[in-house]
Amino acid sequence: MNLNQIELLRVLQETNFNLSKAAERMYVVQSAVSRQLQMFETELGAPLFERNGKKLIGLTALGLRIMDEVATINQAKQNIQNIAADFMDGDHGTINIATTHAQAKYFLPTPVQRFREKYPGVRIYMQQSSPENLIDQLHQHKADLAICTEKVQEDTDLITKHCYDWHHAVVMPHGHPLCEGELSLQRLATFPILTYSFGYTGRSTIENALKKAGLNLDIVLSAADSDVIKTYVRSGLGVGLITGMAYDPEVDADLATRSLKGLIPSSSAKIAYLKNNYLPSYIEHFIAELLTAAQAIKA
Repeated sequence: MNLNQIELLRVLQETNFNLSKAAERMYVVQSAVSRQLQMFETELGAPLFERNGKKLIGLTALGLRIMDEVATINQAKQNIQNIAADFMDGDHGTINIATTHAQAKYFLPTPVQRFREKYPGVRIYMQQSSPENLIDQLHQHKADLAICTEKVQEDTDLITKHCYDWHHAVVMPHGHPLCEGELSLQRLATFPILTYSFGYTGRSTIENALKKAGLNLDIVLSAADSDVIKTYVRSGLGVGLITGMAYDPEVDADLATRSLKGLIPSSSAKIAYLKNNYLPSYIEHFIAELLTAAQAIKA
């Protein structure tokens, strides 16, 4: 058994057990991959993969158990590399952030700018996606940090830090009936609604609040992007339920807004990363910048 064979198992899993793709990833011919796998299984005395002819179609019970250990070994390998790099030069490196559109546009600019002033040698790469995909990015080591509202607290392999609380708001054209009078969920429910897609920016919080009140919203459009929602509010399609921070008094001066604090419970943005993942010192400092910026946000 050697580290190349352990790496082969990891690559096979990532390539859906495709021998030719695994060979490409490891810069060897396919026959070499097959030979290493055969030697490994012979040493263990049992197959790791279910086969259909020469094609690998899945993991055996032994293979499933061993892949847990492979993940641990791969994590340790990455940690060793990161520890060494951090020790040699803690002011240079990269941060891969997986986040949603709302966080990338409305929360992250200030802490990113402040961090870059202190660590100009650190490059920041940002990937925007759904919360489910953000968690996958962490597990696949394609992201160091995830910043979002939904889903992360459900994954026991992650460390989560509370970042800040926020509230939804309703946006509508000036002169709309909701601009005046008492605001209630009952009144909201009488108008066509535009809001976030399932899994984005507190949509579950909206659903739970309406369900508790025994109400159903007439959601005529859902999107992952606050700006898309505001665009269709401007077109007269309905009123928008968005995160309050997505309303810009200057850019959105043509729209009116009212806070839904007290009607829809607050949501929490969280920072998440893998429990066993070594964080270079500059990433710890970046997290500190995030938490400092979060203190300026009033729920």
